[in-house]
Amino acid sequence: MDYRKLTAEEITVLKGNCCSAADWSDVLVADGFDPSRVSGSSFSGKIRLGAFRKDFTLPGGVSKPSGVRNAVLHNVSVGDDCLIENVSNYIANYEIGEGTCIENVDLVYVDGESSFGNGVEVSVLNETGGREVRIHEKLGAQIAYVETMYRYRPGLIDRLNALTDSLVEKSKSSVGRIGSHVFIRNTRYINAVRIGDYAIISGVSRLRNGTVVSNAAAPVCIGHGVIADDFIICSGSHVEDNSTLLRCFIGQSCHFGHGYSASDSLFFSNCQGENGEACAIFAGPFTVTHHKSTLLIAGMFSFMNAGSGSNQSNHLYKLGPIHQGILERGSKTASDSYILWPSRVGAFSLVMGRHVNHSDTSNLPFSYLIEQQNTTYLVPAVNLRSVGTIRDAQKWPKRDGRKDPARLDNINFNLLSPYTVQKMVKGIDLLKNLQYSSGELSDVYSFHSAKIKNSALKKGIALYRTAIVKFLGNSIIKRLENLPAGASDEDIRAALRPDIPEGTGYWVDLSGMIAPKGVVDDLLDRIEAGKVDSIEGINEAFAAIHSLYYTYEWTWAYGKYREFFGVAPEEMTAEDVISIVRQWKEAVIGLDRTLYEDARKEFNLASMTGFGADGNKEDKEQDFEHVRGDFESNAFVTAVLDHIRAKEALGDELISRLTR
Repeated sequence: MDYRKLTAEEITVLKGNCCSAADWSDVLVADGFDPSRVSGSSFSGKIRLGAFRKDFTLPGGVSKPSGVRNAVLHNVSVGDDCLIENVSNYIANYEIGEGTCIENVDLVYVDGESSFGNGVEVSVLNETGGREVRIHEKLGAQIAYVETMYRYRPGLIDRLNALTDSLVEKSKSSVGRIGSHVFIRNTRYINAVRIGDYAIISGVSRLRNGTVVSNAAAPVCIGHGVIADDFIICSGSHVEDNSTLLRCFIGQSCHFGHGYSASDSLFFSNCQGENGEACAIFAGPFTVTHHKSTLLIAGMFSFMNAGSGSNQSNHLYKLGPIHQGILERGSKTASDSYILWPSRVGAFSLVMGRHVNHSDTSNLPFSYLIEQQNTTYLVPAVNLRSVGTIRDAQKWPKRDGRKDPARLDNINFNLLSPYTVQKMVKGIDLLKNLQYSSGELSDVYSFHSAKIKNSALKKGIALYRTAIVKFLGNSIIKRLENLPAGASDEDIRAALRPDIPEGTGYWVDLSGMIAPKGVVDDLLDRIEAGKVDSIEGINEAFAAIHSLYYTYEWTWAYGKYREFFGVAPEEMTAEDVISIVRQWKEAVIGLDRTLYEDARKEFNLASMTGFGADGNKEDKEQDFEHVRGDFESNAFVTAVLDHIRAKEALGDELISRLTR
C-alpha cells in the first residue's frame, strides 16, 4: 500500500479532534484517508493509517464507523476500514490488517524481538524433562510423536531440532501482526502475540507469547477469562470460559472451556477439554475429557474418553514425577478410575476401578481392565462385541471439525487395521501360551500383574480369531471388487498380487496415523541424513505415507492368508476365495448379532428405572419409548441390521461372480 504525509489541513482537523503526535511527519496515511474519523488519539513512532470508509455492524445491530478513537498508538500500521476504539493504555509495535475491530482493550504490545510462541519447550510426558517438544505453527501430531517417543535416535532428534530452529528463526520479529477482519473486544492484556485473520478474541484476561493460527476457512475464537502463556492455538479451535493454558500446543478444531487448566501439554486435532486438568500429556486426536474431577497427567492418549474422576499418578518412587503411561488409541476410563504409572493399556480397552500394579496389555487390545478387591482382572477382546466401541468408531469421522484445507494431522479412523490385528495375532499366541503353561483346567491365569479367568481367556481367543477373519475377509473382498465374472484362477492371483512390496512387518500408530514401521523408519532415516530439509517437507512426507494406507494394508494382509486360512495367496483358487468369504460372512454376521444383543440391554426393564415415575409398568414402558424410542427403530439397531444385510449381499455377490 502506498502512503503519503498528512496535509496541513488534515493535521489541523486532527488537532481539532483532540489528537496529538510526537512528530506529525512520522504519521503517514493512505489515499482516501478521512481525518474526521480519527479523534481523541495520540501517535508516536512510525504510524501508518489506512482509509476509513466503511461502518461496522456489531452484534445486536449497533453500527459504528471505522476509524481510530480514544487510542494511543506507537509504531503501529493500521489497515483500511479498521475500527480502533477505547484503548486504555496503548498499542505498540503492531501491524493491523484491513477490516479489523479492536475496542475496549487495555494493553497490546511487542517489546523487543519475539518468536511469538514458536520454539517454546513443552516438557511433555515427563515433567522433569527428557522428552521436550518445541512447539511451532507447523507442528503435526506425527512430528510431535517422533520427537517425543524416538529419543533412542539422538541424531534424528538433533536434526528435527535444527529444522525447528530454522522455522523459529523465520518467525522472529520485533513487530507483531494482527490479521485482517479480526475482532478483539474487552480484552485486558496481549503481549507478543501474532493473531491470524478472522480471529475473535473477546473478554480475554491475558495472552502472552503466542500465535493464533486463524484464517477465513477456520477462525479461532478465544473467549472470556482465558489466560494463555507460551502457546500455539491452531485454526478452527475455541478456547473460552476461564480456561488456562501454560506452555501448550492446541491443534486444529480443538475446544476448551468451563475453566479447563492445562500445562506443558500437546493437544492435537479435535481434542476437547472441559472443567478438569491436564499436566504434561500428549493428547493425540480426539482426546476428550469433560469432568471437573478428572486429571490427566504424564500420559499419551488418542481417540480417548476420560470418565469423571479419572486420575493417574506419575510419582512412584522418590525421584519426582518421572513416570509415564500410554493408553493406546480408543481407550476409555470409567468414572473414578485410577492407574499408577508406568503402565500401558492396549487399544480400544476400557479401564474400570483402581489399578496400582504396572500392567502392559498392549498385545491384548479391545479388553476390559477391571479392579476387584485390589486385583486387576483382564477380560481379553470383550470390547469387540460392545456397542460402545462400534459407536465410537462411527462418530469420530463425523466429528472431525477441521475446515482448514491445510491439515496438520494425518488421522486414520479404522477400528481394524494391521496395527490392531497384529496385536490380536500376538494376543492369541499369548493366551494360548498361558493356557499351555498353566493348564487348560486352571480357574485363573496370571498375566504380568493381572488375572484372567478361564472362561474369559477362551472367549478372548475366539473373539480375536473372529475379528481377524473379518479384517482379512474385508481386505480380499475389497481387492476383488472389480474382478469380472468367470475370471480364471490365474486372474484371481494376478488381482491379489500386491502393488508394492512395502507394508509387511510391524505397524505403528503415530498418534492417529497408522503405517508400516519400515516405511516410517525409511522416512526418519532420510530426515536424519538431511534429505528432507524443512518441517513442511516432513509434513508432506507423512501425508504421502498416509495416502497410501490401503495399498500398504493389502501388502500386509496378503502375507497373512496362509497363516489363517491355510492357503497362500499366490496359489489361491476361486474355491479358496469362496471359502474365505463364507468364513468372513459368518464372522461379520456373528459379531453384528452380538452387537445387536448388546444394544438390546439398553432397552431392558432395568434400563427403564426412573421412567414413568408415578405410573405403572405400562406407563414406565410408554414413558421410556417416548424419551428413548423403541428398540427396533433405534438408529444404531437399524444400522446393525442394515449392515448384516449389506455384508451378506456383498459376500454373496462375490461368491456368485466366482462360482463356475
